[in-house]
Amino acid sequence: MPSQTDRIEKKIVLRTPRGRVWRALSDAGEFGAWFGAAFKGEFKPGARMQGTITVKGHEGMKFDITVDRMEPERLFSFRWHPYAVDAKVDYSNEPTTLIVFELKDVPEGTLLTVVESGFDGIPAARRAEAFRMNEQGWAMQLKNIERHVAGAP
Repeated sequence: MPSQTDRIEKKIVLRTPRGRVWRALSDAGEFGAWFGAAFKGEFKPGARMQGTITVKGHEGMKFDITVDRMEPERLFSFRWHPYAVDAKVDYSNEPTTLIVFELKDVPEGTLLTVVESGFDGIPAARRAEAFRMNEQGWAMQLKNIERHVAGAP
């Protein structure tokens, strides 16, 4: 049974149609615009992609994702190594976490739920920090996507 620190769950109601939110999640260019990263290529199930951070102060940092599932206007998921920020460390042999974005219509617009799970598999030496940093990170990223979809057609 997973612990209370195995998963992060965040929700936000976005006052925009589900199709608009889906585009912001499923298009690699749009995803990168609000997430603060650049990707080459397109998101598709099974795609292994490298992102490059574009956020001031962290520019050029690389990270890898593997797109898991894409169910149009309902679910987008990928795997990555959480808080893999030390360029001197090879994280490739560590387990990944799974990030799932789910979309649902609500009267005010679209309910976006983000769940990142699998922290119990992360090495104990860095598990708590990875969990803490990603919990804070997802709270910020929901604000970023909210601003993004509100400002773009």
